[in-house]
Amino acid sequence: MLAAVRIVLVDDHRLVRAGIRALLQQVGGVEVIGEADDGRDGVEVTERLRPDVVFMDISMKGLNGIDATAQLRRRNAEIKIIMLSMHAAEEQVARSLQAGANGYVLKEGAVEELEIAMEAVLRGELYVSPAVSRGIVDRLLRTAPGTPSPLSLLTPRQKEILQLIAEGRSTKEIAHRLGLSVKTVETHRAQLMQRIGIRDVPGLVRYALRSGLIQAD
Repeated sequence: MLAAVRIVLVDDHRLVRAGIRALLQQVGGVEVIGEADDGRDGVEVTERLRPDVVFMDISMKGLNGIDATAQLRRRNAEIKIIMLSMHAAEEQVARSLQAGANGYVLKEGAVEELEIAMEAVLRGELYVSPAVSRGIVDRLLRTAPGTPSPLSLLTPRQKEILQLIAEGRSTKEIAHRLGLSVKTVETHRAQLMQRIGIRDVPGLVRYALRSGLIQAD
């Protein structure tokens, strides 16, 4: 049985958060101290409340869970982050673990898996749902020289802006959301386009979809 584990839930679906909260209440010794409905708020809530474990959805608008995880990991090496996903796609698993996630749990898993995952990451272990082949994970975590992920070409800020562009946000909307000037956003956009060799918005959307930065509706 877990003892006094403080949890933050980050998922853009209120019903999903309610369901996870209800499942965690069955575990015992667990307290959900905060929730957020997007990656940016998730970072803020986590920084403010300092939970033991964060359950982080992957596909969220504005700032996806993988990039939110990377931000949290740069700021706090101790926090345990467990990704929640509907998919066992290799690219998502690899990017999540490389961003610093301690676990990867499929949403279709049973309540027992949430408890097992928490116990594992709190012991300092890596936990991955059994449905995700461990051999695949090991292979993906081995960095092959000369074969970087497409997104590794971009800075964290450029990835944020790419995601927002791919979601259909205007330059002014992006500037307001990120607290930047319109000129700064335009500069980042020009630089990221140059880095990946794409010159139009439809191309950026396809790139974001291929790299797993956003999900097709």
